[in-house]
Amino acid sequence: MSPTFRPDAVLVQAVIAGALSFAHLHDLAEAAGQTGWKAWAYPVSVDLLLVAAWRRLRTLRAADAPARSAWSWFTVALVASLGANVATAGLLDLSHVPDWLRILVAGWPALAFLGGTLLVHTSVESPPEVEPMADVDPVANSAVIEPGSADSDPAPALPAVEPASEPAALAVPPALVAHARKVADDHHARTGTRIDPDTLRARLGVPPLMAEAIAAQLG
Repeated sequence: MSPTFRPDAVLVQAVIAGALSFAHLHDLAEAAGQTGWKAWAYPVSVDLLLVAAWRRLRTLRAADAPARSAWSWFTVALVASLGANVATAGLLDLSHVPDWLRILVAGWPALAFLGGTLLVHTSVESPPEVEPMADVDPVANSAVIEPGSADSDPAPALPAVEPASEPAALAVPPALVAHARKVADDHHARTGTRIDPDTLRARLGVPPLMAEAIAAQLG
């Protein structure tokens, strides 16, 4: 069965309002010296700019972008439409249209073309996506070269070591122990005291448990 056509009250009201506004714009353009097809083109131009500005507003709102320009052109088209409706309500003598109104009507095509071009061809820029920073393993980059140390070569990158309940249970790579021994010898030569686990941890940049395990192997 074919669907039954049911008139929508809102649609009917929109058609009536659009027809009246269209006629008012035509009458005003004709009174301002635009005759023939030109007088009929003015209502189309005003309504198209109004629709284009409204569609642009919805697009900018969806993209969370500034919509000041779209609001400006929407206001211009709305003022032109409302102005024509009010002017033809008897407040203006259409047989003696003032010069300023003739100038506005004559300059409307250029203004509408500019507004439509800016609304259509202005791109919406999305905010740049920020890539998340990669997690940095403090143990893998724990080798720190002490300034003035005899060995200026950096210690090799070490794999991540799971923390254990006791420092002695940690498996310390031999390369890290050798580097820690150089740091400890340099500290003893400069201060005359044996390096403590806290200072060793700060120099090497390792977790506290690993620093204690290294200090225990240094003896």
